[in-house]
Amino acid sequence: MSLIIDCHGHYTTAPKQLEQWRNQQIAGIKDPAQMPKVSDLKISDDEIRETISANQLRLMKERGNDMTLFSPRASFMAHHIGDFNVSSTWAAICNELCFRVSQLFPEHFVPVAMLPQSTGVDPKTCIPEMVKCIEQYGNVGINLNPDPSGGHWKEPPLTDKWWYPIYEKMVEYDVPAMVHVSTSCNPAFHTTGAHYLNADTTAFMQLVQGDLFKDFPTLRFIIPHGGGAVPYHWGRFRGLAQEIKRPPLKDHVMNNVFFDTCVYHQPGINLLNTVIPVKNVLFASEMIGAVRGIDPETGHYYDDTKRYIDGSPILSAEDKHAIFEGNTRRVFPRLDALLKKRGK
Repeated sequence: MSLIIDCHGHYTTAPKQLEQWRNQQIAGIKDPAQMPKVSDLKISDDEIRETISANQLRLMKERGNDMTLFSPRASFMAHHIGDFNVSSTWAAICNELCFRVSQLFPEHFVPVAMLPQSTGVDPKTCIPEMVKCIEQYGNVGINLNPDPSGGHWKEPPLTDKWWYPIYEKMVEYDVPAMVHVSTSCNPAFHTTGAHYLNADTTAFMQLVQGDLFKDFPTLRFIIPHGGGAVPYHWGRFRGLAQEIKRPPLKDHVMNNVFFDTCVYHQPGINLLNTVIPVKNVLFASEMIGAVRGIDPETGHYYDDTKRYIDGSPILSAEDKHAIFEGNTRRVFPRLDALLKKRGK
């Protein structure tokens, strides 16, 4: 019997005080007199329990999901707002909240860290928060925003040495990164309908163009939302790699790059599992995230992605076990160690 591990969850239902504190922090950028103190934010354990029990945990139990890798709300990261000090304070608050969730519900939630990225700021500045989250909070992975500018793409490609300080720490701690952008402040790109999927596709192509994994052969990235356009256009990416004299994708990137199952219809999941090798697919739902409604064609929630894996006409029982549990434990060794410690 597989553990059903969702590798992509965000604390989208955090108590309202968090958003209120953030709004005050943003106001304080222009008017320092309004800048709140960290100690001004008061959220009790009972309030956290209520938001999780009534939302994520309730749906997990209804759908048969056992565990979620849980990070701060992606659209709230908003690395384009303020400077590094603003992002650093905000990341620390959000990461601590996810840690508290994992302490209150240890069987169901394991934390993944948001980084205090800021436009134009050296990624080295993210390392203290990353180390704290791994060493003190037991985080098993990180989220890495390839575009802290919020839809304007001001940072170098992910293959640039500018990013190497983060990669060196990822290798040292043996943690993967989910490549996940935040809110779009560019009106040309809807945040979840365009910017997220654009970023997934862009990140993959950057990795195809470069030779990052020659320098970091054990580095691992999860491309969320089913890989954006990548599986649908697999022939394009294979052909482009060939044109620019890169090795076949299976050798060039597919030992290091993985895709999640945040694809919200059965044909999309079937395509993903037809094109992308099973070993490169991790179960995920991004529950209570970008697409929260019920599909009138099926009567089920769009983001009930376990239903699509269960209903797959092409996956064997072994394939489903790999997607639900085995692959995630392999890509997140710290999660595997935690589960083994618990006898699972």
